[in-house]
Amino acid sequence: MNIETFRATLNRDQPPAEFGNDLAALWYQAKGDWRRAHRLVQQEEDAAGAWVHAYLHRVEGDDGNAAYWYRRAGKPFCDLGLDEEWREITQNLLALKSG
Repeated sequence: MNIETFRATLNRDQPPAEFGNDLAALWYQAKGDWRRAHRLVQQEEDAAGAWVHAYLHRVEGDDGNAAYWYRRAGKPFCDLGLDEEWREITQNLLALKSG
């Protein structure tokens, strides 16, 4: 799946089952449901989940909490726009899932 195919799923009521919590969290965030996205990503303990978690706290405006999650993900604090970062994370996670 690529980013365009991912975006095409946003017209559904639920994310595709194969997404897993990290991609599903990005899916819900793209639909404006931060709380559901955050609940999903809280269940993840790996670096990918931490990266999504960091992004979500940036969206929330909690840079201190975001910085913690970026460290857990092994990533520097992001200075991209939120839409750009969403795209970067989504593309990376889709590549991991398909590779």
